[in-house]
Amino acid sequence: MRKARTVTIRSGPPGRFPRRFRLALFWGFAVLLLTALLPSYGEARPAPPDKAQKPYALIFGTVWGPNDRPVYGVKVKIRRSDKKRAQWELYSDHQGEFAQRVPAGQADYVVWTEAKDLKNIKSLDNKQLQPGPEVTVHVTYDERQDIGLHLK
Repeated sequence: MRKARTVTIRSGPPGRFPRRFRLALFWGFAVLLLTALLPSYGEARPAPPDKAQKPYALIFGTVWGPNDRPVYGVKVKIRRSDKKRAQWELYSDHQGEFAQRVPAGQADYVVWTEAKDLKNIKSLDNKQLQPGPEVTVHVTYDERQDIGLHLK
């Protein structure tokens, strides 16, 4: 019978880490050094001055039905009072609300709905809804104006 021999293999001179640990240590140090020297991508950077956001006013409103409940899906139109055509068209959401940013500064805006936009929307008692009166909104600065549009 043969006797098994025990063989020990050294990976290098005594006192040194094995090669795989030295490589991991080198790459870890390299990543740490790069992250310290390069600017971080996660930091919030201020926008360049030419792309800074301009001030705005907000026209926020709710479309109400004849039973004083909010109405979904109504087309709302907004224009400046000195213009003839609608500058913005938007729809009321599930709470009957809508919001539109307008330029800050002194101006009057007219908000309304039209009968042709209401032909597919009916009240709970199955009657055709009719548009209510136009609402005039006066904006002075960068502010929020809340309004209500009432349908008949």
